[in-house]
Amino acid sequence: MDILIDDPKSEQQFRQILARIRLAKNGETVDQMKAHGLVYKVNWGASIISLREIARQYEPNHLLALKLWNKQWRETMILAAMIDVPGEVTEEQMDYWTKSIETTEIAETLNTFLWVRSRFAFVKSLEWCRGKKHLVRFAGLHLMGRLAIAEKSAIDELFEPFFDVLSPLAKDPNLKLVFYRSFILLGMKSKTMNEAAISFAESLKEIGSEASSELSQMILDELRSDYAQELFVKNT
Repeated sequence: MDILIDDPKSEQQFRQILARIRLAKNGETVDQMKAHGLVYKVNWGASIISLREIARQYEPNHLLALKLWNKQWRETMILAAMIDVPGEVTEEQMDYWTKSIETTEIAETLNTFLWVRSRFAFVKSLEWCRGKKHLVRFAGLHLMGRLAIAEKSAIDELFEPFFDVLSPLAKDPNLKLVFYRSFILLGMKSKTMNEAAISFAESLKEIGSEASSELSQMILDELRSDYAQELFVKNT
C-alpha cells in the first residue's frame, strides 16, 4: 500500500464524517443485519441513503478514503468506496481491501462504487474468480456483472476470458445466486455474448455437479426467454 502523508484538512473531514455516522445510527437496522448474517466489528446501522448523503458533502479524496477504510467500521468502509478516486486506486489496494472483506455487502459496495471504475477492473475480476477465499470469488463474480452493465459498449472480446474461469465456480452452491445474477448480465450484454453464454450454460450440464446442473437450467431459461430475445431484436 502507498504511504501518504496526512494533512489537517483530511483529518478534519475524517472526524466530521465519524460524527455524522453516529448521528445516522439505527439500532433496528443493526439487529436486522445480524439476523441475515451481516456481522461487523462496529456497525451503526446507517442506511446507504444516509451514507450517500454524507459522501456528497465531500470532494473525492484518496487519502480520506484510506483513512476511512482503516477505521474498519461498516459505514467508514462503505464511505471509503464512495469517496475514493478511481484513477488513484492501485492493484495492491484492490487486492488488500478485497481480501480483507468479511461480508458480501462490502464486496458489492466496493465493486459498485469504486472497483468497476478502476482501470484494473477486468484484470482483478478475472483474478478473483480464481481465488481461494469464498468472498474473493464472490467479489470476482459480482464485479463481472457490474462490468457487463458499466461497459455495455465495450467490445465483447474483453469479456470472453471469463468463460475460461467460471466452470469451477458453478459447482459451488454458496455462489449460486451471485453466479446466476452476474452471468445473466454478461449474457444480456449483446446478441453475440448471449449466444456464447447459452453455449457455456449448456456445457455446465456436463460437469457432473448437481449445483452446476441446476444453475445451467436457471440460466438457460432466462437467456432463452422471449423477454431476453426481444430485447436484442429491439436493439438491432
